[in-house]
This record gives sequence, C-alpha cells and structure tokens, in this order.
Amino acid sequence: MKAIAVIGASLAGLYAARALRSQGFDGRLTIVGDEHHRPYDRPPLSKNFLTGAASPDQLALADAEEVAELDAEWLLGTRATGLDTGGRAVTLDNGRRLEADGVVVATGATPRRLPGPALSGVHTLRTLDDAQALRDDLGRGPARVVVIGGGFIGAEVASSCATLGHDVTVVEAAPLPLVPQLGDEMALICSALHADHGVTLLIGTGVAGLHSGGTDRVTGVELRDGRVLLADVVVVGIGVRPNTGWLEGSGLPLNDGVLCDEGCVTAVPHIVAVGDVARVGGSRAEHWTSATEQAAVAARNLLAGSTVATHGGLPYFWSDQYGVRIQFAGRRLPGDMPRIVEGSPEDRSFLACYERDGATTAVLALNRPRPFMRQRRELARATQPATT
Repeated sequence: MKAIAVIGASLAGLYAARALRSQGFDGRLTIVGDEHHRPYDRPPLSKNFLTGAASPDQLALADAEEVAELDAEWLLGTRATGLDTGGRAVTLDNGRRLEADGVVVATGATPRRLPGPALSGVHTLRTLDDAQALRDDLGRGPARVVVIGGGFIGAEVASSCATLGHDVTVVEAAPLPLVPQLGDEMALICSALHADHGVTLLIGTGVAGLHSGGTDRVTGVELRDGRVLLADVVVVGIGVRPNTGWLEGSGLPLNDGVLCDEGCVTAVPHIVAVGDVARVGGSRAEHWTSATEQAAVAARNLLAGSTVATHGGLPYFWSDQYGVRIQFAGRRLPGDMPRIVEGSPEDRSFLACYERDGATTAVLALNRPRPFMRQRRELARATQPATT
C-alpha cells in the first residue's frame, strides 16, 4: 500500500494512524477531520473542562513532536462527503478527490437532538466547541439547569453543574438510568448519587417540548406528564447516531454504523472502520478503550489485506460522577446477579461481581480502582480467547 486515508481525526482516527506507522506503513498518510482542532480527549469535556479545571491545551492527545513524527497530511476543518469504493477515493467538501489504496473510516457519532427550532441555551455535548459553548453559558451566573437523559454523559454533566453551584434536574424517560449497562440493583445505587449531591432526578417521563416564552432562548422544559420545569440552560444527552451519511450510496454495508467483521474489516476490500461509527461483529461500542483497541487491529488487517487479527478485548468503561469513579468491565447479560465482594454501597465505595452459573461475567466498582483493576485482569484471562 502506497497511500492510506484516515477519515476522522479524533481518538480512533489518531490511534489508527499511530498503529499504521508503528506497524511499518511508510507511505502517504492523510488524516481528514471535520473539526478545526487536532485530536483531543473527549471524556474530560463533561468533567474537568466543563468545571474550568482543564484548559483546551491539556486535552490534546498528541503533542507537536508526535504530530510531526506521524508524517501525515492533516486536512482539518474538512468534511468527507462521499466514498467511491470502486476507485477507492474519498470526496471532500472542498471539492478535492482524495485517492488512496486503503481507507480507515473513523467518523464517530453525532448527538441526537430534540425536534423543534434551535434555541439559545440548549446544548449537546460532543465536541470541544460544544463544551466551550456550554461552559460559557454556565459562566453567566447561577442557573436552573435541566439535563435531559440520565446516561453517563447526562450524569457527568449534572455532576459538573452541581459542582459549579447550579440548580440541577435530570430527566430520564426510563424507569431508572443505566439499567441496560448495570442492571436494576446496581443502577439504583448509582442513581442515588444524584440525590446525595442535591440533584433532582425525575424518572419515567420523557420530554414533550421546550418553552421559550416567545423569545429565542429556552425558558422551560415541558414533560410528557404535563409538568413544566423552569430552565435557564438545557443539556440534551439522549444518545448519538453514527456519522454514516457521507457513506450512503457508496455500497459500503450500513446498519446503525459501518458493518464490520470481528477484525473491523468491511465487506469492501481495503476499507476498515473503527470507533463509534463501527459496528464490529454485530455491535457498536461507544467507549474510549474500545476505540483504541480496535484501531490497532484494524491497522494490522488493512495492511495485511485480510482479517488476520480480531478485536477480542474485554468491554470496559468508566465514568466520574460527584467525586465517585464508576468502573465496569465484562459482558453482563440480563439475569446475571451482582454480588458485593468488598466495601459497601452505603459508603459509595464497593466492588461487585456479576455472576452466571457460578462464573463471573462482569465487574463493577465505585471508588475501588485497585481491586477493580485486579478483578478486571482476572476476568480478561478467564474469558478472552487468544487473538490470532
């Protein structure tokens, strides 16, 4: 291969570029990103950056020396608009046709939004620019903040807003947040963190619409049960959709992401996909660790021209809320029973193992990082097949 294009300049794209170089690719490498920023770390956006404890410079994933060592052409502020799979070329919004022998699709995902007109004071949180806009809005003074969606992003934003002294309400349509990830019992414990810190959690009701009082700025959130919450700032955290619009009509199989095998290889030769946009082996993983692990596997398979390695890493994610680090690893299925093996839920510090037929399937920890990492390693050894 003489030329490879990496489409997407965030975490997965950067790690794919690193892997290509470390695995011996010395040809022309082009990295295309629709943001004007070089790759940065997204997890701090809802935490340290939002509270003002971190600056944009501290979020950088690569310093100037590493950027130079990659020896890549960076096309930032540039959006891919199409993919010619036959000619193996990417069309860009500046009119350029970028030809390459191999393509890495790493275009990530976009937050889902509420229907209706755009209003000032309503935010989503995905990019550095999103976080800066929300940070600026919160800096105007004490605010009534309504967070729509009680998942990890919503909970982290609520935590940061509470830390900044705002009056925060979280609205969750499900009977309880985080049940798909943690199960009922553990989700209930984690949800109690909101009340511990004076944040109101409203469950079992969705949002009917936003109020603006005839202005261009949000003034309230109307719930489906008829209640109206006064709001100065609204943060919408209701999930994401993979950025695959530019691939429609390309012939690349799509279904809530780019369809790949277990090695991140698509049905089209010399095209791989990684990160939030990739549906690897039937599922999408919207987590930091998965994106980095997939990148190394995808690079190896792209250079080999076939699937010679698979991504078999143990699923892992973490979340920081209200001074509590929540860590989870494994593959929990409905019916797996959690068992507290050390610590106490009442102290918001414990380690729990999920079990099925006498075997551990997953592990959850609140503020128990060292025991968690030990149990995570043991679980990985017990459950992961050897990579090829």
